[in-house]
Amino acid sequence: MKIEVVDYNAPDAPERFVSSLRNSGFGVLVNHPIKKEMVESIYENWHKFFLSEEKHNFAFDPEKQDGYFSPDISEVAKGHSKKDIKEYYHVYPWGRIPVQLEEEILAYYQKTSELAAELLEWVETHSPKEVAALYSEPLSNMIQNTTNTLLRVLHYPPFEGDEEPGAVRAAAHEDINLLTILPAANEPGLQVQLQNGDWMDVPFDFGNLIINIGDMLQEASGGYFPSTSHRVINPTGKASDKSRISLPLFLHPRSEVVLSEKHTQASYLLERLKELGVK
Repeated sequence: MKIEVVDYNAPDAPERFVSSLRNSGFGVLVNHPIKKEMVESIYENWHKFFLSEEKHNFAFDPEKQDGYFSPDISEVAKGHSKKDIKEYYHVYPWGRIPVQLEEEILAYYQKTSELAAELLEWVETHSPKEVAALYSEPLSNMIQNTTNTLLRVLHYPPFEGDEEPGAVRAAAHEDINLLTILPAANEPGLQVQLQNGDWMDVPFDFGNLIINIGDMLQEASGGYFPSTSHRVINPTGKASDKSRISLPLFLHPRSEVVLSEKHTQASYLLERLKELGVK
């Protein structure tokens, strides 16, 4: 299994990118439209926010799922018993956002959502006819006027030595959505599980854009596109003293979009949020 690093501007980029998704669940883009300077600024500004007491003024809303999630209520990955060592903030255009961070983060949300729509067109174009026939509507249409796409700003804090034994920054899991778009984090740690059960580091050079398949695309494609397990391992040595900031965009269809005979977006999401213990 190989994760392709694809030049976004190359003539064969769509085909190579979709082939990588099909074979590994992941693809990596370089020379893409998301500017490194914007990502770097977001990392710096949100890191300051996570170190402040202001974050507690934005405690998450259990119904709307926007706002700040503290380490005490962080996710427990499906099939695991210990909370991940992380805190995070859920950004929606309609949700609560600290005023000093709003303009920049919403600009990023918009740019990345536009790129995501293009990548969904790549996926559909290079889906076999029998797979494309399963889509209830064109994949890029599924996200038109959606209010469900989630931008999560993650902070994995430095280790202080009192972490719960056996807990990790992000236990092995699969994402819920169609595609996840993730700029390489400021620190390494992301790994994908190979078909033989081994784990492989995902290329994390700053400026890379990492994309992976979520369960909803796996569901919509009848399993053709695999939602692959991935994790964030704990740092060692001097890296233990550093924060890790991550910025995944979880691309979600509109609530009424039919994914399969069994599920709409809304029914699938509710099932998974209950499994994670946050709903």
